[in-house]
Amino acid sequence: MGELGSGKTCLAQGIARGLGVTEYTSSPSFVLMKEYRGRLAMYHMDLYRLDREAEMLDLGLESYFSSAGLCVVEWAEKLGRLMPEERLLITISYQGDKERRLKFVARGKRYEDRVAGLTSIGSKTGSPQA
Repeated sequence: MGELGSGKTCLAQGIARGLGVTEYTSSPSFVLMKEYRGRLAMYHMDLYRLDREAEMLDLGLESYFSSAGLCVVEWAEKLGRLMPEERLLITISYQGDKERRLKFVARGKRYEDRVAGLTSIGSKTGSPQA
């Protein structure tokens, strides 16, 4: 989640690279979802143009959350009740023209363990903690 132009698609591109996706990853603003293949399938969704839960249900977006792939959702707050109970929510905020701050909020042990690992890495490198 984040403001327009805050770097949501850039973050999705980095996640795709980490998954071994070789094709160019672009914003799915007008197609709503793009699928990429790497070590895992990555489902990149952009909910900016959707306003109602019924629209998301009609598109079947919630079915991707129980798949074996990774869902990267821009404007995830629009999911409302459809948001998976276990998740990693990343909020991006501006910290100047060229800097961003990432805030990680984990729900569920799987994601809590991952965030704890990030915090551990950050403390070893002197980077800000998650």
